[in-house]
Amino acid sequence: MVKAVVGANWGDEGKGKITDMLAKEADIVIRFQGGANAGHTIVNDYGKFALHTLPSGVFYSHITNIIGNGVALDIPKVFNEVNQLVERGVPAPHLMISDRAQVVMPYHILQDTYEEARLAGKSYGSTKSGIAPFYSDKFAKIGFQVSELFDDEVLEEKLQKVCALKNVLFVNLYHQEPLDPKELLNTLHEYRDMVAPYVGNVSEFLYQAVKEGKNILLEGQLGTMKDPDHGIYPMVTSSSTLAAYGAIGAGIPPYEIKKIVAVTKAYSSAVGAGAFVSEIFGDEADELRRRGGDGGEFGATTGRPRRMGWYDCVASHYGCRLQGATDVALTVLDVLGYLDEIPVCVGYEIDGQVTKEFPVTCKLEKAKPVYEVLPGWKCDIRGIRTYEELPENCRKYIEFIENQIGYPITMVSNGPGRDDIIYRNSPLA
Repeated sequence: MVKAVVGANWGDEGKGKITDMLAKEADIVIRFQGGANAGHTIVNDYGKFALHTLPSGVFYSHITNIIGNGVALDIPKVFNEVNQLVERGVPAPHLMISDRAQVVMPYHILQDTYEEARLAGKSYGSTKSGIAPFYSDKFAKIGFQVSELFDDEVLEEKLQKVCALKNVLFVNLYHQEPLDPKELLNTLHEYRDMVAPYVGNVSEFLYQAVKEGKNILLEGQLGTMKDPDHGIYPMVTSSSTLAAYGAIGAGIPPYEIKKIVAVTKAYSSAVGAGAFVSEIFGDEADELRRRGGDGGEFGATTGRPRRMGWYDCVASHYGCRLQGATDVALTVLDVLGYLDEIPVCVGYEIDGQVTKEFPVTCKLEKAKPVYEVLPGWKCDIRGIRTYEELPENCRKYIEFIENQIGYPITMVSNGPGRDDIIYRNSPLA
């Protein structure tokens, strides 16, 4: 069976923990989009880890971990991650990299950095990981597939053409030094040697795995609101964050995806710019940020403080709908145990009208949150393993959200560890 684990919101929902947990029963875990610009935080018996490109199955020796063709492959960063795991006592993961994945080039990172500086106060809040220039080049058909690293004739000719094009930008727009094709060729030879033992025909491998009835997990990066088509454009990422793209980014037929787990936090958080209707500020936000996650709400890749907000049912219904959620995993519920009352956003007021539909960005910028306030449960719920043991107000909070979003909450995470999970039989399932 093929399952997808994806984000229902802005990213940072706790997908890494859910993937790590579900991977126990999986044979293969695949990253299918995005790059090293966002991370998945995982806490297990080995310690606390922030993964950026490696799939979240790397902590299990029985799993084949795949970087799919849809990923922005930053080769030095991938192998730096592998080395960091091994140094901390994790067995070297079984890793396979698609020969059709494309390579994040050194000039993508430079271009990302130069462009953000040029835009200054009007920038898109990039992590400067080269993601937008990478995907721009991919669709402009001037990117480099992993397979091309092994053909020097192709590499040399292509590098000459690409450098001529890039140097127009670098010299005339950014006033920076021109790129040197020979230097880049040497770098790509280093990349080739690093990646060579892991390259394979992923779509064929998965075709056989599906035929054999293997359990396969597709792991998405970020969430619905960061999708370039359906998110808060233009403050989005540059690859599709939807489960539907998992078929493309991994190389399997779409009808093989049988289960889609949309992950959503019990409150809201976001990294980067863009509309965020239920955002809170000041001491209220600082307290939630300090208590949130495992060690606070800060980006796994950038370390930036996340923007904080109350749970947004409008955004989450939309996010689950676009993902096609068969199951919803509600994470970090334990964090809210300090609150007497918990506001929940149930609608948006736009130009005097209240709506429960998530609007396009220009209307979203004008939206004001409409809240219902629920009573808190005022106790620590970590360690609880059955739904019935949760405090009544905690169960009511879960059930209220479930009814508002209209999708079944079948998993509730009440702590950072792999076993801090409550399975639930939802009446909506």
